[in-house]
Parts: sequence; structure tokens; C-alpha cells
Amino acid sequence: RLQNRALPTFGFDADFQVESYLRHQGESFVQRFDPNSYLYVTRAMDYFDLAADYDGVLANAFRGSKTRFCVASFTSDWLFPTEDSRAIVHALNASGASVSFTEIDSDKGHDAFLLHEPELFAIAHGFLDSAAKAAGLPAARGR
Repeated sequence: RLQNRALPTFGFDADFQVESYLRHQGESFVQRFDPNSYLYVTRAMDYFDLAADYDGVLANAFRGSKTRFCVASFTSDWLFPTEDSRAIVHALNASGASVSFTEIDSDKGHDAFLLHEPELFAIAHGFLDSAAKAAGLPAARGR
């Protein structure tokens, strides 16, 4: 969507709302973090392979886990697409782990999990309440 104008300028100003949002996030990020830390974190993510120590079989990495897993994905997240989340869920199922999965329809992209997303909140509350109950703890209050 165009921001505060009827026609695009075809310049380098923020014609579209998403450009304004990304500019704001970028400026905010460099105020809070050393940009080099972002390079190291993204590089670590690129190299990380949980299955590597398990003969390349992700299910083996989860085998024997007593953890309950809740995997949520967003339809518009291109950085961590639903197909990748489903692969994790399949590996968890293959390992015998307790897992729940949901795909949330959203047009907010990768940042959807950072924004007000009532469906995600409901899923997280339900999962945490269920985990608390299984552990003999009281459910969360004040939703």
C-alpha cells in the first residue's frame, strides 16, 4: 500500500508502508544492537544443523525427549516457512515425541509472531495451560 500519497514517486523515499516499517525497524535495531552481533547470530543460524550429530536424521535428535512441543507457523513467513515447520513436526512424530502443530493464516510475514496475533496467543495459552495441568500446576490467569 502506498503511504501518504496517491502515486508512487519512483524515488528512494518510502513510497510504501512496508518500506516505512522496514526503515523504522532497521533504525531501531542499530540503536539497540551492535550490527556485528546480527551478523554472528545469522551466521550461527545458517551453520546450525541439529541432525548433524545424529547421522543426519532429525528424528534421532529428538528421540527419548520428555519435552512436549508446540510448533506454530505463519502462512506468510518466508524465513521459516510452514513446510520447514512440518518437517520438524514429522521428525518429532517419528521420534515418538509429544507435539502439536498449527498453521496460522497471516499476511504479516516473518514478524507476525512479534505482533498482536490473537490466534497465536490462544494457542500458546492453551498449550501452556495443558503443560501446567500435566505437571500438577495451576493454569495461567488473566488472559
